Amino acid sequence: MIQKAIRVAQLFLLAVLVSWLAGLSACSNEKQQATAPPEIVRDVTLLTAQKTTVPDYIEATGTVRAAQSAQLSSQVMGAITRVNVHEGDRVRRGEVLLTIDAAQQRSAYDSANAGLQASQDTIAGADADYALADATMKRYQMLYDKKSVSPQEFDEVKTKLAAAKARRDAAHAGRTQAEAGVSGASTAMGFTKIRAPFDGLIIAKLADAGAMAAPGVPLLTIEDPSHFRLEALLDESQIGAVRLGETIPIMLDSLANQSIAGKVVQIVPMADPASRTFTVKIDLPSNPQIRSGVFGRARFPRGERQSILVPQTALLHRGQLDAVYVVGKDDIAILRYVTLGKPSANQVEVLSGLENGERIVAQPGERELSGKQIGAK
Repeated sequence: MIQKAIRVAQLFLLAVLVSWLAGLSACSNEKQQATAPPEIVRDVTLLTAQKTTVPDYIEATGTVRAAQSAQLSSQVMGAITRVNVHEGDRVRRGEVLLTIDAAQQRSAYDSANAGLQASQDTIAGADADYALADATMKRYQMLYDKKSVSPQEFDEVKTKLAAAKARRDAAHAGRTQAEAGVSGASTAMGFTKIRAPFDGLIIAKLADAGAMAAPGVPLLTIEDPSHFRLEALLDESQIGAVRLGETIPIMLDSLANQSIAGKVVQIVPMADPASRTFTVKIDLPSNPQIRSGVFGRARFPRGERQSILVPQTALLHRGQLDAVYVVGKDDIAILRYVTLGKPSANQVEVLSGLENGERIVAQPGERELSGKQIGAK
């Protein structure tokens, strides 16, 4: 009985094993039937990525600013009575841009003028007293020489002459002081009119009529629109690549990144202690499309280097990522994400993700080529 039971168990296990093997064979056949040959895409242009010698440069970003600009503020306290300009107005040097209430300054000017007139009257009286004292002294001198007056009388006349001279000198000094007061009051009157320091363009109006002007508080901003500079920032490790007086290419967003020539005119000798960057000022050519405040890039050359360049048409953009179709030895295209560097004309540098000698699709367009076999032209 025991042997019979063992034989039955063996037969059962054998049947299960045969059934499992049969199922495995069926699955394998199904997978082989499901695996289809890859789709062949023809008329696709391929190119081989190769390292080439390209110019090496440092790119620095910055902001365009007017070479000459000024923030205008008042030197006296007072209410603004009139603003004669708006943003965008062109003005001439000396033109009155803004007026401040001059009542206080006018009062001070009138008071100073009155003081000047009083000092002139005082001078007239002091001059007359001195002339009389001087004439008296001369007569007493003759009498004293003839011993017709006593020494005491002569000394009294002499003392009166000295006192008259002192009053006359004080009166003249008072007039000088009064004239200085008038001049100061007149200058303060002039401070109530804010004038253009040079020919320029109003780019900011920071106050309106009725507001209170205070010394040092900006009211207007003016700049010279005929001369602009790009103020670029360079890391302290890169400043050695900059040469004063050299001409370098500049790209401005406002000019659709069209390259223009700029000249390095100043390297600020002190680095910003917070960012450890130096400011380099670059003169820009005259162009009516250039405005202050726009973003720009400056490229400072520093020799040559080896790099892989691919055409812009080979790139695919997936959100914020960039990719190319790489075709392997089996002619199957795969999507490869790459890291891009600096653009150059219609090409762009590939920093990583692509090796020298690999084939890529030159113009994939909107086609989905991943996993497909490429039948190149």
